[in-house]
Order: sequence, then structure tokens, then C-alpha cells
Amino acid sequence: MKTALGALLLSLSAITLVDTHPIGFRTTTLPDSQRPLEMVVWYPTTTTAPAQLIEDSPVFVSASAVRDAPPTAGEHPLVVLSHGYRGNWSNQMWLASALADQGYIVAAVNHPGSTTHDRSPQAAAQLWQRPVDLRRAIDAVLARPEQFGPVAPQRIAVVGHSLGGWTALEIGGARFDPERFAEDCKAHAQLASCSVYQQMNPASTPQAKADLAADRRYTAVTAIVSLDLGLSRGMTDASLAALPVPTLVIAAGAPSEDLPAHLESADLAKRLPPATTRYVEISDATHFSFMSICKPGAIEMLEEDAPGDGIICRDGDKARPREVIQQQVVALISDFLASPKP
Repeated sequence: MKTALGALLLSLSAITLVDTHPIGFRTTTLPDSQRPLEMVVWYPTTTTAPAQLIEDSPVFVSASAVRDAPPTAGEHPLVVLSHGYRGNWSNQMWLASALADQGYIVAAVNHPGSTTHDRSPQAAAQLWQRPVDLRRAIDAVLARPEQFGPVAPQRIAVVGHSLGGWTALEIGGARFDPERFAEDCKAHAQLASCSVYQQMNPASTPQAKADLAADRRYTAVTAIVSLDLGLSRGMTDASLAALPVPTLVIAAGAPSEDLPAHLESADLAKRLPPATTRYVEISDATHFSFMSICKPGAIEMLEEDAPGDGIICRDGDKARPREVIQQQVVALISDFLASPKP
């Protein structure tokens, strides 16, 4: 917890929203002998029960929902969220709450090995499992309409932040070349994606390289959104040029040495199909603007716990309030997901 990315080790909550519609919330575990997954789901409900805080924190503002409420009738679009390296499912609760308020079912998982409370090096090294995690989450929601509501066909999207953005691209059909990425990191060693990749060491054996380079596309996914992603420089030009699903790429435009937009998100967008790609760079957003809003005194509290972690509460110079930046992000994603797809 001594670096900016290390700050993701902290458990985060999200902004409080004034709901115009009740939001239900359920937690569950997807069983597997090797890789059980903690999954949470927000969904529309008609309950009149009072909402309660889903997760509270002395540092971060939180959100409310009604636990285990019955879902509303009718089909709803589905969005699955993927958190960043050493983050957790609550990192984008502000986005989940906003989309659920608009009628979406929103699921999120904790990716084993790269979450706040699970830092197993062995699990983290299985980077290729991340898109598989999302596939399992999609299948689980589809199989439980009585709990979450039925999912609308052809309206299943994946939204990922940071390493979660890479995960979203992978499940959408992008292919990763470990050799390409290793060579690129020789020229761009300052990038946070290179240091994180080195920590995970996901290509340590020939089999691991093959697993990492394999096609992880899930055809049920019809749209993807990347929020200031990393590791995209290892994706092949051919797979990006032929990506079969519409993509929204949102970048943090505030100056950054380890996650510069021009080397990450902008570089990705240039290699995607122009007809089905939208690229938006938010000039006053930092990498952490896509995460929870901090309470007053949060920076001091974070710095006392681990010097340097206060960066997670800071946005760009002369930035708008983080809540306003996130309102823009919600509007961009809502518009993109509601637009007719080719």
C-alpha cells in the first residue's frame, strides 16, 4: 500500500444517490473447487422496504439498496463490472447504483488473487481467468431470473476499470500477446501496467503464455466499456481491428507518468474499428476519479495509514468535484448502452 495502485487494496464504497426507483441487492458465491467467486448484484425492485447502506467506510461515501428484495417483472439489460488490480466489487458502486436506478441489472465479482482481501500470487498470476470470471457471472445471472429478474436478449455489456478494462476487452474478443507486451515494456518501463504485470507474472511458463494468449471471447456480450484501462499495449492489432462488439473507451486526461492517456486508452481506441468505437478523454479526471468519492478528512486518514495513498482521493488540477465527473461518466455510459448497436 505504498504506491498509487497499492491504494486499491483499500475497501471502497461509493457515492450516495437519490434513487427515483428502489434498488435491490444480493450477494452470492459462485461455487468452484479451484476458484469460487464472490458476486454481488444490484437490480430494479418494486419493494417498499427501506433501503440500507450496502457498505460503509470512514473514508468513502457509500450507497444504499434493499437487500434480497424481489425483482421487478419484465426483462432488463445486464451490465457486469470488473474491478482493477487489487480492487474489489465496491469500487464502482456509484456506477452500479446509477445504472440499476435506470433499470439495469448490474453484477460485479471479486477476481481472486487481485482483490482487496485476496492477494494470492498464484491466483493473481492466472490473469486469463478474469474474463472467465465474468462469463461465469453472466451465466449465473441468466440462470436466476427469480432472484435478479430476466435479462433482455442482446443487451449484455461489460464495464471494466483499469485492469478491469483489459478484462472487458478480452471477453469482447481482444487477444493478448505476452511477447508483444514484454517487448513494449522495455520501451515503456515507466507504465504502471508494466510493473503490475511484473508483479503478477502471468506468463511464467509456456502453458501460462498459451492460456494468456487464448481467445476468451463470450458471444453473449454485446457491448464493452473501458474506464482508463491498462495492459492494452499487449493486445494484438489484428484482434482489436476486428473486435466484434461496440466499444466505449473513456480515459483519464489529467497528466500522468505511469498511466498516460496517449499510451493507454488513446492508443487502444486508435486500433479499434472506427465505426463501432467511441473515445472520450476527460481532461480533469485521474485514474482514481472512476472510484469512490472520499469523505472530508479522508486524505489525512489514508496518509496516516500509508503515506502516498492519499492520491486516491485527488483528481486533476482545477478538477470539477468527483461527483460531477462521475455524473458525466454515467451519462456517457448510459447513452452508449442505450444507442442502437450495428
